[in-house]
Parts: sequence; structure tokens; C-alpha cells
Amino acid sequence: MRILVDMGHPTDVNLFRNVIKELERRGHEVKITAADKENTAMILEGYGFDYELRRHYKRLASKAVGVFINDIWLYKIARKFKPDIFISPGSPYAAQVSKLLGRAHIAFTNTERAKLAIRLMLPFTDVVCTPSCFRRDLGPKQVRFNSYYELAYLHPNYFKPDLAVLEKLNIDRNERYILLRFSALTSHHDIGVRGFGFKTRNEVQTFIKEIENYGQVFLTSEIKLGEEFERYKVRVPTTDFHSFVYFATMYIGEGAKTASEAAVLGVPSIYVSTTRRGYLDELEERYDLAYTFKNREDAFEKAIELLEDRNVKKEWQGKREKMLSEKIDTTKFMVEFIEDFVTDKMSS
Repeated sequence: MRILVDMGHPTDVNLFRNVIKELERRGHEVKITAADKENTAMILEGYGFDYELRRHYKRLASKAVGVFINDIWLYKIARKFKPDIFISPGSPYAAQVSKLLGRAHIAFTNTERAKLAIRLMLPFTDVVCTPSCFRRDLGPKQVRFNSYYELAYLHPNYFKPDLAVLEKLNIDRNERYILLRFSALTSHHDIGVRGFGFKTRNEVQTFIKEIENYGQVFLTSEIKLGEEFERYKVRVPTTDFHSFVYFATMYIGEGAKTASEAAVLGVPSIYVSTTRRGYLDELEERYDLAYTFKNREDAFEKAIELLEDRNVKKEWQGKREKMLSEKIDTTKFMVEFIEDFVTDKMSS
């Protein structure tokens, strides 16, 4: 079977990397295309994948033209590769080109707010797979699975935390540290979204200083900050990042993806946003692993409450075990679903 996987964001590499490896192990040929966005190429190379990059259009005004240009680009690649099926995280390009070539397209999506992408993708897509906690009804094409995106790569079947990451950062195994994340909030589904809401550098400094009373602070940021914040930056290879998250005492940030990753790793997770995600709501309401707050004041209050509990990580690991016992291996589901779908389609 020949499979074309189209990715639009660096985090998509994590969703698909084990799926691709397993499909190739089973004898299938996989072609990877991806948007030239942020560090996508570096991550793909880090996992040893061959790929082709399409242009990423940042401004909304240019995205409309970008759809047409990228459709042509992907069409040429696909016509040469001759895939039996297209797979993507809800890529309009993969969906539209699959229809032009008379091939099936399976989308895997977990973001309810990605309304524009879904609107451009859904009419040309055969099946849309979403977590069971997905808040929207996408109609008869939707298939729900009882798990999370993050368990495609952070399930114990694939992820083993590596203590070496602490040695690289000169962190003692028993030392407490807190991970903060500031997001740019520039995606199409982030329009009108507010997170921490810092207006000045002094407000950022004050927030960090308060958190520092409970452990060392590390920072990842999609926005430019002053030189005074350089000492807080996380400096680990992308492939070590999830081990770094695993050993953290807490995550607080505007990134929903990292919030979910921390939660499924058994790390107290606080997501600061005026929007909500179905998967984070379930991680809060069903497993008490994550919390969503609309402003930094409420987020800070909850963070301090948890940080004052010296056993908080042990408690969260117990909650994680409960969650894992009730959720399926996402990669296993994806691989089997793709194979079964193509087999059924070819025999019909």
C-alpha cells in the first residue's frame, strides 16, 4: 500500500511518527509532505524521515492564494507517487488533492476551534477520526476513538522518560522545576483568544518571580522576550523535550498541546486561555489531571495551591495510571484503521 501523509505543524510529526514507522514495518510505502513551519523540518530529520516541504503562508490574506498554490504543488507530488490513500491531521490540501485524484482521505483532528480548516477539508474527506471527547458533531463521516492525540507518542508503549535530560541541564533528580509556555496565538483558530494577558515585561517578571518561590522556572516562548528572560529558556533537543516535561513539577502555559502532553505524563497541568478544548476538559473533569483558566490570576492561585503540596507529583502519577487503564493506544488504532479502511475500499 502507498500512503501519502501531509502535515501542517511541527506537532503533527509526533502524532504520525510511530504510525509511519509501524506502517513501514508492515511493508507499506509512505511519502511525507509537510508545511515549512517553525522547526518541522528539524524534527522530521531528527527522527530520520525523508520529506518534501511546501510553503507556509503566515498571513490570513495570503492563505487563500496559498491554498491554490499548495494544492498544485501537492497534486504534482501525489500524481508522481500514486498513493492509495491520503492521511493528514485535517489538511485541506490533502483532502482536496485526494478528491482530484480519486483517492480516499482520512483526517485525524482534535481541535474543535479549527473551523476554517475543517470547513475546507470535510467535503473532500472520507472519514474524520476524532477523540471521543471531541465537542463537535461532524456528521456521518466522523469516527470517534477512546483516546487522545498525545497517546500516539506518549503512551508507555512508545515513551520511556530519559533521566539524561536532567544531567544535561544540571538538574538534580529530586529538584522541583516548573515549565512555563507563552504562545504567539497567531493560528487561524487562535483569533480572538487571550491567554496570560501580560501587558508589560514587569508583569511577566513578577509572575515568574512568584512561581520561582516553589522551584526553578523554565520557559518556552513563541514570542520574543527581553534578554532578561534568556536564562529561563529551555535548552534541550526536541527529541528530549517530553522527558523534560515528564520530570517537571508543573506545567503552566498558553499552549494546549503541551498542557495535554503534561497531563497524560502525570504532571499537574494548567492551561491559560479564554477558549476550551474537549480533550483538556475531559482530562480535568474525568481524571483531574489538568485545569483550564481564563486568566492568569486564577491560574496562579491554583498553581500555588498545588505547588504547596509536596506529594502532588505522586498523586498525579496515580491519576495518570487510571487514565491509561481506560484509554487505548492511539497509534495502534490509527494503523489498524488505515489498513482496514483501504482493504475494505479495495474489496468493495
